Amino acid sequence: MANARVIIKRRKSVRNIRKITRTMQLIATARFQAAFSRAVAARPYVERMTELVADISNAVEGEISHPLIKPRENAKHSALLVITSNRGLCGGFNANVLRKATAHLAESPDTDVFMVGKKGVNYFRFLKRDMAERITDLGDLPRFDQVEPYANRFMEGFAKGQWASVHVCYMRFHSVTRQTPEALRLLPLSAAPATDAKKLVPRKDVQYEYSPAPAELLAELLPATARIRLFQCFIDAAVGEQVARMVAMKAATDAASDMITSLTRRYNRARQTQITMELLDIVSGANALA
Repeated sequence: MANARVIIKRRKSVRNIRKITRTMQLIATARFQAAFSRAVAARPYVERMTELVADISNAVEGEISHPLIKPRENAKHSALLVITSNRGLCGGFNANVLRKATAHLAESPDTDVFMVGKKGVNYFRFLKRDMAERITDLGDLPRFDQVEPYANRFMEGFAKGQWASVHVCYMRFHSVTRQTPEALRLLPLSAAPATDAKKLVPRKDVQYEYSPAPAELLAELLPATARIRLFQCFIDAAVGEQVARMVAMKAATDAASDMITSLTRRYNRARQTQITMELLDIVSGANALA
């Protein structure tokens, strides 16, 4: 009977764990819906902004002189912003992003790392890798006013020649079933950056009448493009984190259910064995008295 009691206690513990993982799955689902709505709402603006910058760049026929486009060949260092999560239990989300960041740093060792998220900070601290800044005060749904100061800082440092390039390593969100780690080059900006929409859907050339001049418009749009692209990276990372946590908690809940079923069968077998032994003792005693 002692074995059956152990199984009962273990099954009770697994049931409690299943309640926790199920609750975390529901919370991640609710947060995913909020993050997904923001990502879907922001993506058309980013794509349209990219197309507009490309159209204006074509209008000036390549005669563009802007600090955010000009390469900084004399700069010895680069900058890398790595976006991870503050909490775990999200499967391989952080591991994939950090693996991509480590590979990027192997190719560019002279890089100033700006780490977002406690998981990334702890990992680089374990590797004894220096970090230029540790950012852990952003929530699950970062706002534009929280991201804008970092974009301005990167643009200012790049314009002054502090960094040769600025990259962002994050989890890019494609769909609920597909997220890929990516090292996006934020600076220098391309005169006509490509997007997935432009690759898939051919666009017709449209003639515009510009007021003010295209160069002046480009001077205003390029910084805005850098800011919104960085914000899109944060939004994609937020969605990818919730998707990974939702999938991980569902897998944990399913595994707990399977374990409860297995423990129930073991308990039934142990209980049946105990009953059989008791019946044998009764029969043996009765035969002895006869």
